Amino acid sequence: MDYEPRIFSGSSNPDLTEKIRKYLGFTKGQVDLKRFSDGEIWVKFKENIRGRDVYIVQSTHPPAENLMELLIMLDAAKRSSAKRVTAVIPYFGYARQDRKDQPRVAITAKMIANLITVAGADRVITMDLHAAQIQGFFDIPFDHLYASPVFTNVVKKPADNLVVVSADLGGIKLARSYAKRLDVNLVVIDKRRPKPNLTEVMNIIGDVDDKNVLIVDDLIDTGGTFVSAINALKMKGAKEIYGAVTHPLFSGDALKRIEDSPITKLYVTDSIPPKHLNTSKIEVCTCAELFAESIIRSNKHQSISSLFDVDKS
Repeated sequence: MDYEPRIFSGSSNPDLTEKIRKYLGFTKGQVDLKRFSDGEIWVKFKENIRGRDVYIVQSTHPPAENLMELLIMLDAAKRSSAKRVTAVIPYFGYARQDRKDQPRVAITAKMIANLITVAGADRVITMDLHAAQIQGFFDIPFDHLYASPVFTNVVKKPADNLVVVSADLGGIKLARSYAKRLDVNLVVIDKRRPKPNLTEVMNIIGDVDDKNVLIVDDLIDTGGTFVSAINALKMKGAKEIYGAVTHPLFSGDALKRIEDSPITKLYVTDSIPPKHLNTSKIEVCTCAELFAESIIRSNKHQSISSLFDVDKS
């Protein structure tokens, strides 16, 4: 019997799944994803997966059906006697609520971790979590990849007189990995958030005067935080401003804000299907190779620590 691993795609990002599959040279996994008339999700694997390693690729950005679809696919794979089921989640949604920072709120990141585990996942592979400590919410193996190798290959052109900027204090470790790879200095923006999706830039820690700048962050939602950072850096004398942001949520007027801002170029990945990018300011860099390498190494029980591109110090 052929025990080649199988990669199956949910409906959130089939193009990325196909890129991963082609890179690996695996046979395309056949699965039926349907909706009942009331919207209820129905899943059936169209091939025998008994005894196989199964990889299900599905980002969990809104709408909530993307998450529900992943859970149902995990359950179906487990009940089909797959040997090992890995949830490949390029964008791990509901990660911004990772602690109880005020009374009577949910910790959704922990809840989602529980759901994924109970649904049947044996392992999770994801990229650039909003908070790295979410790995500790899982009691199954968890591989956390970083997008910095994807971006640093394309942002070397403005490396002359370049500094890397962390969009907030929480992103220092992520930004440090970029600064280390590019061998440049690190600058940090100290910001205050009065309420969700509203940010007031307070202070820039470091020198950006007459320098080219690369702002790095894990995601852009409405774009308010990101554009506020761009404007603050420009006011401090920054020359050309570039961005490297992993997950392009781009809700509300985010695209217009970016287009109207003084940014030179924004690089994003295809962890989420980019939305109608009718602008020359945004360039999409695929993360397919990064995920493909992690999948093949996981399947062969090899170390993938070289893909954890972050400063451990």
